[in-house]
Amino acid sequence: MSHYYLLRSRSERLALAFHRTTFWRVVCLLSILIFVVLGYLCLGSTLLTPLQIIQAIMTPSDSDHTFTVYILRLPRALLALEVGMALGISGVILQQVVRNPLASPDIIGISDGAALGAVLFLAIFAGAISIHWLPVFALAGAGLTALLIYSLAHNNGVIPIRLVLVGIAIAAALKAIATLAIVMSDLNTTVSTYVWLTGSLYGAQWQDVLSMLPWLIILLPLTIVMARSLALMSMNDPQAVGLGAAVNRNRLILLAGSVALAGSAVAFAGGIGFVGLIAPHLARGICGQTMPGRILGSGLMGALIVLLADLIGRIGFLPQDLPAGIFVSAIGAPFFIYLLYRRRH
Repeated sequence: MSHYYLLRSRSERLALAFHRTTFWRVVCLLSILIFVVLGYLCLGSTLLTPLQIIQAIMTPSDSDHTFTVYILRLPRALLALEVGMALGISGVILQQVVRNPLASPDIIGISDGAALGAVLFLAIFAGAISIHWLPVFALAGAGLTALLIYSLAHNNGVIPIRLVLVGIAIAAALKAIATLAIVMSDLNTTVSTYVWLTGSLYGAQWQDVLSMLPWLIILLPLTIVMARSLALMSMNDPQAVGLGAAVNRNRLILLAGSVALAGSAVAFAGGIGFVGLIAPHLARGICGQTMPGRILGSGLMGALIVLLADLIGRIGFLPQDLPAGIFVSAIGAPFFIYLLYRRRH
């Protein structure tokens, strides 16, 4: 009996040490992200020092750079963090639920549904109603697409591979409809739609930051609370049921959370692709295999990817301001090919 408790205490100590390691890795990743945010605020057509940045944020009325920092750069940086975090967490949820490391919101059609909703708004209602309704149409498109995919994939339960295949087919159809809507639109709508589909944070406002924030405040804690259920999704259904998991219910809840995160990100930043694919893989390598660490790490890595991509687009080709989605795709496409090659061998 004493030998059993010795083994148990040893395993508990190892688990505790592992969790502590994951915690400090997440803290280091967060520290890097804060440093990058400071650099993002300093760099631009007008170079500022960290002291000027802090002064403009803490005492806006006494700073000569309040407009540059507080109106132009800070809301854009915060929205980039929110969008990247939402896409990263959405990606890790999908990869666990469908048991496929190649899954992400933009690959199985969720992002395409949100994009189609936004395209239809820009093509039909732009100018007739306020542009502030665009996120509503994008979220509605993501939700309806997810319901369609889930209903077509459901047959006495949802088989993950069927969900992926149905999602890819629906994504192709949605892209065709969106392209048709763009072609049928006038030139101004076509240009603005293409920029939005590429994924851009240009013109981000505090209203966008505050509108995006509740999705993360609600869904990030919910995902962490369901971390054990998410970890069990990597097993086959009979094994997960044997461990006491309500597989179908948990799968539906987690998919709904993933759709809401991806839809809200696309609604406020356009079609930034590959973040949900790249971030979970990088997070697993940095933060380890524990599910809470992977969730937080995926969110932080997603935020870092989008922030760096937007920084490159903003300062790398001055005076032009290029969409962040261009640079994420430039990294994401080769990364996707690499994952395909690695799984092949």
